[in-house]
Amino acid sequence: MLRVLTVLMTLLTLTSAPTGAQAPPAPREPPAIVTTGEGVVKLAPDRVWVSIAAESRARNPREAQRANADAMTAVLSRLKAAGVAPDAIRTSGYDLQPEFDYTNGKQTLRGYIARNAIEVRVDDIAKVGEILDVAVGSGATSVSGVRFDLKDRTGAEREALKRAVADARARGDAAASGAGVTIDRVLRIEEQRAAAPDSRPMMMMRRESMVADASSQPPITPGELEVRALVTMTASIR
Repeated sequence: MLRVLTVLMTLLTLTSAPTGAQAPPAPREPPAIVTTGEGVVKLAPDRVWVSIAAESRARNPREAQRANADAMTAVLSRLKAAGVAPDAIRTSGYDLQPEFDYTNGKQTLRGYIARNAIEVRVDDIAKVGEILDVAVGSGATSVSGVRFDLKDRTGAEREALKRAVADARARGDAAASGAGVTIDRVLRIEEQRAAAPDSRPMMMMRRESMVADASSQPPITPGELEVRALVTMTASIR
């Protein structure tokens, strides 16, 4: 008898359970406006980076290395004498490789070429021409990759970011007003980080083109740098 009652209770439980039970609906997201904003800061650069290199050729690799070491030592000595701090100079590349002549499809070893490249930071824009002149006059064979920068780039980037957020909010307020609603609160702000150029490439100078007048300093015109920031803002409306 007990067994029959247990079976009946089980059947009653199964038949009384709701069929097709559904999970509660997910909460709806509030209506929102999405806008983008841009901030731009324009400043005169106050720092310059210059790439300077010395090349040396010789019949064997050891002689090429020795000649190149002598040439670069002279360049470094003159740069430091011109006021460039030791921590403003860093090696950016060094290589030693063979050179060949090609005649009638035949390869003949000419010798070896050693190249040492350094990057120099100049914190006084007015001295850039002098530094280039000193480098070439002391044995550097090429000057390239001159680029301008800011000492306080972080500060400029943060100011541009503030302006971008303000621009996005102003656009959001305008869009909401046009739709007859108002912004309730800002839900999310996303910065769109992009690798923007922070410098301006300039001419490459080689020693052969400057040897006629080694005392002439090239004119340097820094112009103006632009630091940009882009953001996307999502705000709820009511």
